[in-house]
Formats: sequence, C-alpha cells, structure tokens
Amino acid sequence: MTDQERSQRFQDTMLPHLHAAYNLARWLTRSDGDAQDVVQEAYLRAFRYFDAFHGHDGRSWLLAIVRNTYYSGAKQHEHELREVQFDEDHLSADEIAEIHAHFGGDNDPAAILQRGDESRRVHRALERVPTAFREVLILRELEDLSYREIADIAGIPVGTVMSRLARGRKLLAAYLLEREACHGL
Repeated sequence: MTDQERSQRFQDTMLPHLHAAYNLARWLTRSDGDAQDVVQEAYLRAFRYFDAFHGHDGRSWLLAIVRNTYYSGAKQHEHELREVQFDEDHLSADEIAEIHAHFGGDNDPAAILQRGDESRRVHRALERVPTAFREVLILRELEDLSYREIADIAGIPVGTVMSRLARGRKLLAAYLLEREACHGL
C-alpha cells in the first residue's frame, strides 16, 4: 500500500469519528484546549499505528486511543484516578422517579427553553462525576456504545462497565437533586 493510499484509508476510517473523539476527550479533560491536545495526540498515535488496525469500524479503536492518551498524560490529575467510593443507597426510588418526572416535557417554547437550562445543569452535574464513572456514562449515553465496546475501550470487564454505569447514573442524579435543592428549583 502506498503512503497516499494509507493516508486516504486512515482519513476514510478515522476522520468520521473526530466528533466522538473530541466529545470523549472533552468530558475526560473538562477543558476545550486540553481536549484538543488529547485528540491531536490520539490521532497522531492512531496514524502511527494504523497498520495494526484490522477492523472495519475505527470508532472503538480510536476512542481507546483517546482514552489511553488522556490517562497517559493524566499524572497531574492522579487524584481523579484513585478508586472512587459511592454509597449506592444514597438515592431512593422516589428521588429517581422525581428526576425522571422533572426532565419530561412538551414542545412549547417555554418548555424548550427550560430543557436548554436543564441541559446546562446536566452538563455541570456530569462534570462533577468522577472520571471513572463519567467516561462510561459518556461512552454509553452520548456515544451509544455497547457494554462490550466500552469494556474493550476502557480495558475493564463488562461487569465493571455495568457497575460504573449504574453508579455514575446515581451520582449524576444525586448531583442534580443536590443542585435543585440548593437553588430551590
């Protein structure tokens, strides 16, 4: 394969996933500039090792590189990487039902504006979720990856993915309820 053919194959396979790569990097780093740096480094690594890629869909492979790039440069964020404890009994079924009821809505303009405000609140709450849980939430809920794909990307068992996803959802809900209680919303 010529260099031009390799370059074209890389572009065809990896560039469609630029948004997903940036999205994951942005949520991991919590910074636009740092996310851009992580994505740039990840794409350089992906290009360098592209001959080792033998799949058809490069998204999972690329997202694993983005994740590894973030963690390899995250020594300054080591406090986030420690194991996180979470009390799973923190939210009652009623509190979870309240969250679901609150985030329903219709299509009138006032409801649409309110959903925009709610979206910003969800993003702020999601930024508070520890990285280990946030990454599986992002990969599952925003990138719509399967548990198996997430497990492969994160290098963890599927059971751990499911556990982190459940805990991450509970943490997110707790942060949303906390913020709502503090602001009387």
